Amino acid sequence: MSKEKNTVAGNQARVSPRLPPPILAPASTSPEDAIAKKQARERKDAQVRGVTSIQDMRAAIKRVGRDTPAIFDVTRMGRLDAAAFRTLAKKGSPFLITGVVNRWPLCALTPQTLRERFSHVPVRARVGDYINTAFAPDRAMQDMTMLEYLELVATGTEDLPPYLGNLELRELNSMCHWPAYFDKMGPPRFWLGPAGTVTPLHCDYDDNIFAQIWGSKRIFLSPPHHDEFLYPSEANAILFGSPFNPEAPDFEKFPLARRAAMIECTVNSGDLLYVPAGWYHYVRSLTFSLSSNRWARAMPFALNGDPSLQRAEK
Repeated sequence: MSKEKNTVAGNQARVSPRLPPPILAPASTSPEDAIAKKQARERKDAQVRGVTSIQDMRAAIKRVGRDTPAIFDVTRMGRLDAAAFRTLAKKGSPFLITGVVNRWPLCALTPQTLRERFSHVPVRARVGDYINTAFAPDRAMQDMTMLEYLELVATGTEDLPPYLGNLELRELNSMCHWPAYFDKMGPPRFWLGPAGTVTPLHCDYDDNIFAQIWGSKRIFLSPPHHDEFLYPSEANAILFGSPFNPEAPDFEKFPLARRAAMIECTVNSGDLLYVPAGWYHYVRSLTFSLSSNRWARAMPFALNGDPSLQRAEK
């Protein structure tokens, strides 16, 4: 066996069952089977969120967005209890909270800690052109250990800095104390990488709280009803991507994007950003950065418990 094969085999042996299965191109299926699979997933997504259908929920979020007053910057405020957070979230606009994340034990650690205590942790790194493949079934990914990832970053040989994105790193969970803003939340997801890592423009149709633990990031935000200007494509029923880059706008290729509102903000260490369901966002790391987020698994706050969208209990 060649040295290259030995290395690959070694990496695979170290991969924990906690990693999701490798992202592979979908097997050839009939159009009918593909439609049935998509519908089954959407029914499950609707059930988890307690809504009549994901399509109805998306449409309602856009309607509410049209009636939400325009904002030109992201409001920054101090700590909020759950009741105050929910009251503000129902207004349907993003906002920043200080005084929460900086109390987490994880904030007191340093990047060196990753080498000293978590070098063995298996990770799935975005390596290569992970921006243009962001919403494709065969996104540019590689499995490795945390140490191997940090050493790859240190070499600086990649055109686009490798990124650890949207990973469950359970070793870090106990050092994060999430506020009980959502009654039902998905597991924490972690995002780690040097300056220059990017998450391209997209929207999730779930409410989102995003914690900046180390470093800083620049984030562009656009309201849900402006998707008509952003050339969206569906990755799945609750995730839509856009090819438009707000940092380097190409209005010849995407002329409608001139009409899309883009609100820019910087999140710094200790900040907690609320991103309402349906808001498009684009993220760039300005420094070596560690972030974490959690998505709600319920009807978005901006819909104010709309009874027409509530799923009947069986």
